[in-house]
Amino acid sequence: MREQYRTTELSAADLAPEPIGQFARWFKETAANPAIHEPNAMIVSTATPEGRPSSRTVLLKHYDEAGFVFFTNYESRKGRELAANPYASLLFPWHPLARQVIVTGRATRVGRDETVAYFRTRPHGSQLGAWASPQSAVIPSRADLLARYEELAARYPDHEQVPVPPTWGGIRVIPETVEFWQGHENRLHDRLRYVHETDGTWRVERLAP
Repeated sequence: MREQYRTTELSAADLAPEPIGQFARWFKETAANPAIHEPNAMIVSTATPEGRPSSRTVLLKHYDEAGFVFFTNYESRKGRELAANPYASLLFPWHPLARQVIVTGRATRVGRDETVAYFRTRPHGSQLGAWASPQSAVIPSRADLLARYEELAARYPDHEQVPVPPTWGGIRVIPETVEFWQGHENRLHDRLRYVHETDGTWRVERLAP
């Protein structure tokens, strides 16, 4: 099972001066491609202090010069791992374009105001779901989960404002490296990586495929 990628060359001269600008270019192209479902889906990898990794698919909700933001239950597996070992990797697997973006950096919680503002944009059912699910915890059955949801739905009908769960909020990954991967024939892929320097600038380096 193998595919030859036939794409245009990615050179350092083509890149934006900093990685968020380059990410914005690629994300715009990706979002416009009907072959890619949920272009903001990314694989978030975390690890315990002992180095045991875990990964899951999460939706990117915001990005800017400060970093990449997603939302979660802070008591979930990823939430607990990031609290103990605040480093993460994000992978955007845009296979139809033969592209990947890989972000590594430090994770920090967003401010509560930012969390509340985003929570208010979520559909009512998703707000209730954030309360109903003790994410990553062992539960007796799906019926138990649905019963918790129905209890909350009765307590907070559609016209009622759902409070933000105290253990739920945003995580911002502040990038230290951002790699842009473009597939090519014969596995001679382009891999250009931005590295954040101590003076705040970005260095671009080419990696062997």
